Amino acid sequence: MIQYDYIVIGAGSAGCVVANRLTQDSDTTVLLLEAGNPDTKPEIHIPAECVNLLGTEVDWGYFTEPEPYLNNRKIFSSRGKVLGGSSSINFMFYVRGNRHDYDHWQELGNPGWSYQDVLPYFKKSENQQRGASDFHGVNGELSVTDPISPSVVSQRFIDAAMALGYDYNPDFNGIQQEGAGLYQLTVKDGKRHSAAAAFLVPILQRPNLTVTTGALVTRLLFEGTRAVGVEYLHEGMLHQVRVNREVILSAGTFDSPKLLMLSGIGDAAQLEALGISVVVNLPGVGQNLQDHLFIPVPYQATQDLHLASTSSVGEAGLFLHSEGNSEVAPDLQFFFGPAVLAPPGYAHSGSGFTGVISLNRLQNVGSVSLRSSDPKEPPMFRMNYLQSETDVQKVVAAIKLMRQLFHTSFFDEFRGAEIAPGADVTSDEALEAYIRNNGGTMWHPVGTCKMGTDPMAVVDPELRVHGVEGLRVVDASIMPTITTGNTNAPTIMIGEKGADFIKAGHTAQTIPNKFNISTSARSSI
Repeated sequence: MIQYDYIVIGAGSAGCVVANRLTQDSDTTVLLLEAGNPDTKPEIHIPAECVNLLGTEVDWGYFTEPEPYLNNRKIFSSRGKVLGGSSSINFMFYVRGNRHDYDHWQELGNPGWSYQDVLPYFKKSENQQRGASDFHGVNGELSVTDPISPSVVSQRFIDAAMALGYDYNPDFNGIQQEGAGLYQLTVKDGKRHSAAAAFLVPILQRPNLTVTTGALVTRLLFEGTRAVGVEYLHEGMLHQVRVNREVILSAGTFDSPKLLMLSGIGDAAQLEALGISVVVNLPGVGQNLQDHLFIPVPYQATQDLHLASTSSVGEAGLFLHSEGNSEVAPDLQFFFGPAVLAPPGYAHSGSGFTGVISLNRLQNVGSVSLRSSDPKEPPMFRMNYLQSETDVQKVVAAIKLMRQLFHTSFFDEFRGAEIAPGADVTSDEALEAYIRNNGGTMWHPVGTCKMGTDPMAVVDPELRVHGVEGLRVVDASIMPTITTGNTNAPTIMIGEKGADFIKAGHTAQTIPNKFNISTSARSSI
C-alpha cells in the first residue's frame, strides 16, 4: 500500500504553498489532491481575460441561498476548480490587508499572528518587482509587479482622488494602506502568476510529490479521533489512502467546512440529522462566514480605452475611512479599471470604465452547511449581506463619492453616460434599491473554520483542528475576521505560516496500517 507523510487537500492559494514547502525536505512525501483539472485553459494565463473565466469549467459555479437583504436573490459565487484554485481565476490584485487586521487576530487569542509576526511570511513568498525593502521581499516564488501599460483613465482616477483630498499612495502594502494609487498584481512576464504557476509547476518533478487532479475528496478517515487518511473519487473509482503524519485541509472557505462535516466534525445535532456519525462535536464549523460586498458604478467612455493592452480589468484603487477614523483599518475600498462591469439588465455597448465599491467590514456573518450527506452536492451557504442599515448607508455614500470622482475635470474627455445606477437615480431610497437589486460578492469568502480558543473556534493558533489529532486546516477559512482588501495574498501567507507549523510538529509517530485498502498509484497531472 502506498502511504504518504502528508496529504494536502486542495491545490489552491494555500495548498500549493504547503505542498511546496513540505517537499523541500526530500525525505518527506506529499500527496496533493485537487478536484479540478490542470490549468491548461489559455484564458487563465491572459490577465485581461479574467472576467471570461467566471462560470466556466474551471469555476465551481456556486450560488448562495436566497439572500434576504438582497431581495432574496441567489448570488453567484465563483471559486476556482483548477490547479491554483481561485488564484487561477481571480483579478490578480496583490493586497495584504491592514496591520490592524492581524494585530486584531492576536488580540482575539491567537498569539503569533500580529502584523509583525506575519510580515516575514508575506516577504518570504514575494518576488517584488520594485526590489527589497522593510516591507517587501525579492527571493520568493510569487511575482508581484506593477501594471503593464496602465490605461490613462486609471491615472485620472488617482488624480481625481487626490483633487478631492485623498493622499497618493504608491504602495498599498507598505507603511500605510490609505490613499489612492495603482494596485500591484500577481503577474509575471505579462501572464497571470497564480499559486500553481509560482509554487507548484516549478516543483512537479520532485520525486517526493504526487499531484492528482480530478480527485474529489469525499471524507477524511479516522481511527478514534485521529485522522489517518482520506477517501476520494478519481476517474469514477473510490480510493482510500493512508497518511503517516497529518492531513492538511486546504479546500477553501466553502469546501473545507463541508469536508469536515461530511467526516463527522461539526455541530453534532446537524450531523446526526443527516445520518453522519459524529467524530467530534465542533459547532463552529461552517459558522463565521464573512465576505466583501461588490457594487459596480460603470460609465460609458467617449473613446477607446484599449482594454486588451492592460494588465487587468482593474488597475487603480482607493482605500478610505468613511467616518474619518484612522485608528482602525479603512472600511471602504474602491477599484477602478477601463472595463464595463455592469449588472445584468443594464444595456451598454462599446468602451467604458467602472468604479467598484467594496465594503471592507460588513456588520453581518453568514454560514455554510451541508445539503445532504452526498459529497457530490455543493455546500449550502448564505452571506446575509447588508443586514445592517449602517452598511447600506455607507454604500449609498460611497456611490455618491464615486460619482464625485468621475465628475471631476480629470474625466471630462472620457466620461460618457452613467450606465448604472443611472444619472436619474439620485435619492437615497433609489440608490438603496439599486444596491439591494445588484450588490454581489467580491469573491473574498473567509472565516468558516476560524482560528481561536473560544467555543466557536475550529482550529487553534497553530491551525490544528480542535478535538482531533493529525488534522489541520490551512486556507482562508481560518481567518477569525476578514482582512481589509483582497484575500489571495493573505491566504498565501497562511499557507507559508501553516507549513512552518506543520514542519515544527513533524515528530508525530508513523501510524501503523490497519486498513486493507487499495490506493491509486502516482498520478500525473
